[in-house]
Amino acid sequence: MADLDTVALDALAAEKGFTGAVQLGEWKAAYGEADRAHRIANTLDTKFGLASGNKAMTALVVMSLVRDGTLSLATTARSLLGEDLPLVDDAVTVEHLLAHRSGIGDYLDEDLPGDIDDYAMTRPVHELDSTEAFVPMLGGFAQKFAPGSAFSYCNGGFIVLALLAERSSGMGYHDLVRDVVLAPSGMVESGFLRSDRLPGDAALGYLEDGRTNVFHLPVLGNGDGGMYSTLADMERFWDALFGGRILPRDVIDEMVAPRSDVPEESGRYGLGFWLDAEGPGVWLTGYDAGASFWSRRDPTTGHTATVMSNTSEGAWPLVWSLRDAADTKS
Repeated sequence: MADLDTVALDALAAEKGFTGAVQLGEWKAAYGEADRAHRIANTLDTKFGLASGNKAMTALVVMSLVRDGTLSLATTARSLLGEDLPLVDDAVTVEHLLAHRSGIGDYLDEDLPGDIDDYAMTRPVHELDSTEAFVPMLGGFAQKFAPGSAFSYCNGGFIVLALLAERSSGMGYHDLVRDVVLAPSGMVESGFLRSDRLPGDAALGYLEDGRTNVFHLPVLGNGDGGMYSTLADMERFWDALFGGRILPRDVIDEMVAPRSDVPEESGRYGLGFWLDAEGPGVWLTGYDAGASFWSRRDPTTGHTATVMSNTSEGAWPLVWSLRDAADTKS
């Protein structure tokens, strides 16, 4: 991937009208506008929504609690849910949830038909400002299959993980992410930002018709997505992850060991991390109304590629180009 022609990537961004920021090794570039109404340009320092990209942060928080004995991979969700979410199978464990092998019904099921820009939340988005606030929305979905028997990507499962982390540790999810991931990584530009109070250096997310995504997503991100970050902080994240500053390398190695083949995504899945179908690459991805994101690290070379966009579909032409280059090189 390091040999990909950045001139060609720059031309592709221009051709597609890409809006966002891109890093390929040492090369970085920003395109389009963070705020169209006020003609504020995206820069290399703009904060972009990661959508599902912060599922890895949730997994790291949970694994930190596993490491200190607060949880175990065999801890059942039921042991901390109590009477909440009664349709979650009593056999579902922390490990099942981390690996997307729990089989629980999903409040935001990506296997169902629908447009990414649809209004997906079934509660007023301004009420979704804490983990516990999601609980009423997570209920009422039947178990899909026996825990551990298959892979099925599950957004709700990672909010359940955030809930288990809170109830077992006594700390809030956002504080746990800050203490376990952001602070050790030096990710000073990252965090969970309210969509109704974005700072001036954060990009507004735009739908295909030009409206912002403020009514489409929870007002504050949680365990399944919604954190904001920058190109520089994503580089810091990968450096800290594989440098053993978040958790020891043996724990990280366990998390990036493949648990499932996912051919429809041309990859595999570990515990909170996507993996190349073959080879060493580890990646994060996010896709939501007004946000598209992908970041990959080759831990053998230290090479990073990241695409961050403040539109629903904008990242993907560049991501496919980068992934094709990685596949050719591997």
